[in-house]
Amino acid sequence: MEISEQVEKFKEFIETSYLKELHKQASKGRNAIILDVRELVRFDPDLVEELLQNPEDSLKTAEMAVDQFNLGSLRVRFRNLPESEMIAIKDIRSEHLGRFINISGIVRQTSDVRPQVVSAKFECPSCGITISILQVDTKFKEPVRCSCGRRGRFRLLSKSLVDAQRIVIEENPETLEGGEQPKRLNVFLKEDLVEPIMERKTTPGSIVHVTGILKEVPVFLKTGAQSTRFDLMMEANFIEPVEETFEEIDISQDDEGEIVKLAHDPKVYTKLTNSIAPTIYGHMEIKEALVLMLAGGVKKIRLDGTKVKGDIHVLLVGDPGAAKSTFLTYIAYAAPKARYISGKGASAAGLTASVIKDDFLRGFALEAGALVLANKGFCVLDELDKIDPEDTAALHEAMAQQQISIAKANIQATLKAETTVLAAANPKLGRFDPYKPIAGQINMPASLINRFDLIFPIRDVPNKDTDTKIATHVLNLQVNPSVGEPEIPRVLFKKYISYIRQKIFPKMDKSAMDEIREFYVSLRNVGSFGEEQLVRPIPISARQLESLVRLTEAGARIRLSEIANRSDAKRAIKILRYCLQQVGIDPETGQIDIDRISTGISTSQRNKILIVKDIIIGLEKNLGKKSIPIEDIVSEAANRNISESDAEEAINKLKSEGEIFEPRKNVISRV
Repeated sequence: MEISEQVEKFKEFIETSYLKELHKQASKGRNAIILDVRELVRFDPDLVEELLQNPEDSLKTAEMAVDQFNLGSLRVRFRNLPESEMIAIKDIRSEHLGRFINISGIVRQTSDVRPQVVSAKFECPSCGITISILQVDTKFKEPVRCSCGRRGRFRLLSKSLVDAQRIVIEENPETLEGGEQPKRLNVFLKEDLVEPIMERKTTPGSIVHVTGILKEVPVFLKTGAQSTRFDLMMEANFIEPVEETFEEIDISQDDEGEIVKLAHDPKVYTKLTNSIAPTIYGHMEIKEALVLMLAGGVKKIRLDGTKVKGDIHVLLVGDPGAAKSTFLTYIAYAAPKARYISGKGASAAGLTASVIKDDFLRGFALEAGALVLANKGFCVLDELDKIDPEDTAALHEAMAQQQISIAKANIQATLKAETTVLAAANPKLGRFDPYKPIAGQINMPASLINRFDLIFPIRDVPNKDTDTKIATHVLNLQVNPSVGEPEIPRVLFKKYISYIRQKIFPKMDKSAMDEIREFYVSLRNVGSFGEEQLVRPIPISARQLESLVRLTEAGARIRLSEIANRSDAKRAIKILRYCLQQVGIDPETGQIDIDRISTGISTSQRNKILIVKDIIIGLEKNLGKKSIPIEDIVSEAANRNISESDAEEAINKLKSEGEIFEPRKNVISRV
């Protein structure tokens, strides 16, 4: 097809379908117009074929057609390419070079926006003629020869610059099979594609569709010679951000019918629970909690702009060989969108985001970590206790505010991390001790542990009946693998979770609110407050109250109900009560004490510390001196029903807090 013919056809197409849009964009000062390829196919299929095979020439002719309307210089962008041009990054080959293709993936890395030369004008010192050179390569190009015969040393008069940015697109993990490594592709954006409004839509972690021309980039050896191997890159023509939901999962009408049928089954909770890691015997409370975690609560934005998360975070703590990792790997595989991370190889940068040096545009680039890439999905963290303490601090903001703030080099950014966290950790001494606060057993700060909605200890306690059942179950699996088949097929399970998170956003009715309110108030006011207690234990806090709301909403979602009722609230209360009884019971008082989770020090321990502190102050007054023998403190503590070991533990705690010190052996003084 001749160039003039192409220009006329593009002009006719724009006059027919886009003339009003063209004037609108020009009046707003925009420098681009977006054309729909589906409409162009209906207008002239040959024009589309030419666009796909020779995109650079077709883009020039389309822009020439736009110039004829005398509305200024506008770039032409194309969207909605045919399905045949949707190429997976892993499937890109040399045959796609120079073609107009469409790719999809997660933005893994973004560089700074930098100016790039697109054309330059040179003057010949001999004859004074002006030579224009288009800068289409990565290397700045100068004229080789003038028409007068002069070679080299031309004077640069001017150069045209446009804003440019490099982003790295990574394949969606949902599209991978087995142990495939996700492939990446460098994509270059120019002009209007890097405007501030577009830049905010292509931050690391965003899912995008990119339309552009695939090109090769020469690779140079250390010697300076060019390698026979080339890298691939895409020059973007159009980039379209995709809302990060579970819509990647293809749900047909037949699938929807099966989902609705399953939701109306009275045994839906049992079937879903039995479908979680069926190879693991027992732990039904944990499995039920994981089902509710997958369903999730409803995210809310209040009138004052504050956001309330809907994600339910779960922590598994337990003995070695208790199937914690099996639970995690199953959820990572069964969830619609999930990232699996092991704490041994994780750092703060790998979990959140990092700033790296950009070799292409000579600046700094922002690269997303696991929590950002798992936005609107699940992040599965195994061996959480193996993460360095300074790196665990990076999880606080992500789990509480659901965002990651970065201020490094010359980059300041806030990335979305609306991610559900499922983590597993091992106790310091190998086995879980129910008599010690959980914060003292794992290498994690109490403030981070308190971010989890549900905490389940998994203990390996010998029991003849239970051991017999476990052994029978494991042996049957070896002989007959079908024993471990889930009641709901994994494909349907994944679609079920995807469907309810897309479609169902329940609200609590009065009965559910009354049930939760009654439980919260009654539990808050349980317990005695004797004379020996200076501080009253707090069985439950507002954080657990919010967890109850999310669990209740998740229960309604599973039923495909827009109303969360009393039965959903009771289920949520049952699970939370089970957790509190496992990790929140103070063995000294037999009462639930949330401080064992939130601070790592139970109220009874805090009372003993306060009593010992009070004894030290009293002895100072009675003895009339600042230095108090430890044996006098221990003796006085015994009169107030505090054992010698507890008194010494309280003294050591006061020393570690810097409130007292030991000027000489077995003598202490207040600071």
